Amino acid sequence: MAKTLRARDAVKPLLRVRQTRQFTSDQVTADELGAIADAARWSGSSQNKQPWRFITIRDAGTLRAIAEAGQPNTRAMTTATAAIAIVLPEQAQSKIGQAYDEGRAAERILVAAELLGLSAGIAWVNADTRAAVAGILRLPADRFVRTIVAIGHASSEGRRPKTPHGEARLPRSETVYSERWPEDGSRD
Repeated sequence: MAKTLRARDAVKPLLRVRQTRQFTSDQVTADELGAIADAARWSGSSQNKQPWRFITIRDAGTLRAIAEAGQPNTRAMTTATAAIAIVLPEQAQSKIGQAYDEGRAAERILVAAELLGLSAGIAWVNADTRAAVAGILRLPADRFVRTIVAIGHASSEGRRPKTPHGEARLPRSETVYSERWPEDGSRD
């Protein structure tokens, strides 16, 4: 039992990582943003292709332009003091693998921000606003951005839980099974 408790304590920092979309005006330093970008570029990728490139953003004008271009899904850029855009190549044959790699990098960015005492939230760039965001970031025609992670210091509103304590996740008994699907066929 003691070993189980130590294991759960060890992963506890991961359980604290959550989406934040409202930030204070306190700045994210270049050093912090660089460390987060390094964590992202060390994410695993399918066949180690590393399809992503990252654009770090600290300029308030750029952050607000992206917020405006991609509303409502980019609203976190309105108050963020930094962001990292995950840039991918336009390659139809690799879309599923790239989406998987992109998700891994985005989650790594969220975790790295949390480890630095910062907060972060994923902003989604819809297909109909990708051209505008690509223009703001001066992307070449063969590249696009679907995910931008807003980073900053969470405001009191951003730290406020969105669900009551204990209700943010389904119970473990309903989501984690041992060895195989339950024999009683229970599922939602």
